[in-house]
Amino acid sequence: MKILAQRTCSLALLLALSCMAIPALAQSSTEGKTYPALKKGKIHRLDPRFDKLVPKEAVIEQLSEGFAWSEGPVWVQGGGYLLFSDIPRNEILKWKEGEGITRFLRPAGYTGDGEYGMEPGTNGLALDSADALVACEHGNRRISRLDKSGVFKTTLADKYDGKRFNSPNDLTYRANGDLYFTDPPYGLPKNFDDPRRELPYCGVYRLASDGKVTLLTEKMTRPNGLAFSPDQKTLYVAQSDPKAALWMKYAVKEDGTLDEGKLFYDATSLVGPIHKGLPDGLKVDAEGNLFATGPGGVLVFAPDATLIGRIETGENTANVAWGNDGAALYITADMFLCRVKTSTKGAGWKAK
Repeated sequence: MKILAQRTCSLALLLALSCMAIPALAQSSTEGKTYPALKKGKIHRLDPRFDKLVPKEAVIEQLSEGFAWSEGPVWVQGGGYLLFSDIPRNEILKWKEGEGITRFLRPAGYTGDGEYGMEPGTNGLALDSADALVACEHGNRRISRLDKSGVFKTTLADKYDGKRFNSPNDLTYRANGDLYFTDPPYGLPKNFDDPRRELPYCGVYRLASDGKVTLLTEKMTRPNGLAFSPDQKTLYVAQSDPKAALWMKYAVKEDGTLDEGKLFYDATSLVGPIHKGLPDGLKVDAEGNLFATGPGGVLVFAPDATLIGRIETGENTANVAWGNDGAALYITADMFLCRVKTSTKGAGWKAK
């Protein structure tokens, strides 16, 4: 579907909607609070380059807990708060210093009648160039934008070649306004075997600014998180397949499509009970280093694909987002929301 130019769905709308919290979820004030270190958390330094990214005194702060499965964090820079999905509970939550956790939106991801599987809610979240919230909706099987009404009414894309998506998972914007996203079937009630599936593969797609959807690759078995290099010339994509747990790198062509891709890093040998998790969400810093959730927490890679450090949460770790002044890494790890303060900043971070 063609993207509508709705500049009215702006940061001001997000700020207004954030006040619609349900009091029962609100925590006591956290102004000036020192957060406890995550009990199972450890920071492993595997290469001297890691010390330039994460201070030696850094700890994994536990900001909040009690979620069913936290995912898709995005920092709302003008408002100074984080939004993230709790997929099983079909809601988006807000965390802000001095306020703690409040509910931002529910339902969020599935607006139909009755129950819809184990993961009906939104997954990946992002802000477009107008600061409007854009979401991957599992249950509604689409990419959508938050409207002035306070719900995800505007469908940006829900089909490719006339067939419905599986359950869009994660998304990232390119500087030119094109939106890239992945579409595994994790949100479908029966996953890969769900009779609702209309597409026989798990694609990586581009939604161009003119509304056209292009299939970029169907060769990844379980594409998940994705992010661009600082120069926008490379797209990294995680594959959350326990039999092939890896990250791919694709050169972005002039027309926005991708080349055949190359293996960036294979972590299949790490998969198991000792290192919980699979390749999932990822972000890139200003120097091109990858902060990618995977076996053991957040794996930090240099641009040359060397594993230089690991932020171990002790939990299945879903996703990350830069926040605050761009030098704070927020981490959604199963039931926890965590943060690590860094010496590096997120790629493309600009003060507002």
